[in-house]
Amino acid sequence: MVMSTAALGIGLFVGNLIGTVRGLHLSVESMGSGVEVADAAPPSGWMHGLLDQVIPTSLLSGLTNGNVLQALFVALLVGFAVQGMGAAGEPILRSVEYLQKLVFKVLGMLLWLAPIGAFGWIASIIGATGWGAVANLLILLVDFYLTCAVFVFGVLGVLLYLVSGVSIFRLVRYLAREYLLIFATSSSEAVLPRLVAKMKHLGVEPATVGVVVPVGYSFNLDGTALYLTMASLFIADALGRPLAWGEQISLLVFMIFASKGAAGVSGAGLAALASGLQAYRPELLGGVALVAGTDTFMKEARSLTNFSGNAVATILVGWWTKTIDRSKVDAVLHGRDPFDEWTMIDRDDAPPRGVAES
Repeated sequence: MVMSTAALGIGLFVGNLIGTVRGLHLSVESMGSGVEVADAAPPSGWMHGLLDQVIPTSLLSGLTNGNVLQALFVALLVGFAVQGMGAAGEPILRSVEYLQKLVFKVLGMLLWLAPIGAFGWIASIIGATGWGAVANLLILLVDFYLTCAVFVFGVLGVLLYLVSGVSIFRLVRYLAREYLLIFATSSSEAVLPRLVAKMKHLGVEPATVGVVVPVGYSFNLDGTALYLTMASLFIADALGRPLAWGEQISLLVFMIFASKGAAGVSGAGLAALASGLQAYRPELLGGVALVAGTDTFMKEARSLTNFSGNAVATILVGWWTKTIDRSKVDAVLHGRDPFDEWTMIDRDDAPPRGVAES
């Protein structure tokens, strides 16, 4: 929550630092197509919309509708209920563990086809986007990537080193395969099972990993927070309706809530952006279509930053709660205890590939 808020503030600072968008000469009336994106945004105020997004209509509606916040809310209720059952709840926990293995295995197989779909979507975006806004959108794109890089290595990296003494560069090298997969699929959810397995292998206790990583995927979205504020300021400048400082602060407060759970559904970041503009400057809502063309290219940076924030948060929480083995961390990050790619999914008792069982 704290780091996401800091990311929102950094996004506002960089968005103002970029300055006024030049050469677009767009009008609010010409950008009406953005209203379609806002269908996913709450129409009756941000507090009503937030509660509506969190509280499901049934126990399974969050899963069937793809709403991460509702699914997480039900998961918390079920978790507390199972915990209260004591020993009687152990069969339920074992069933959930088996189901988790099945889902992760199926997800792993499907995601190998994701780059093909990403290629087709990027090709269609390039064909549909005109050249008039390319220069300004390219500036936004480059600035966003640079801001994400500074946030990961300058903010998260410094915090990680000061608290735990772990180098962000060694951590990035350890998670290199995950970064490549995220870049190919534009989704940090693609590597959720791998992040869980690698954090356990790194020396963080399973109980800590099992709480921090899933919760972080809904509430610790640093990359999405950066995107929401920078894109909002870009749209306002492009349409000639810049936001005053008071409006920017109000927008930041709203985005703190709007960004939660935005990583769980494809395009949810764009819907969160629309809901924020609808709440404070409805006349800018159509401008969402302006950044929709580059959203595909910005997803990579958002997902990489979200993933980095969750990886760092897992280590920090493990350090603060004393549920991490520092000697194990040193051995893994220095290459003395490499991660076994063949036994990554809850098979820690299996021998490495090519080694016979005794």
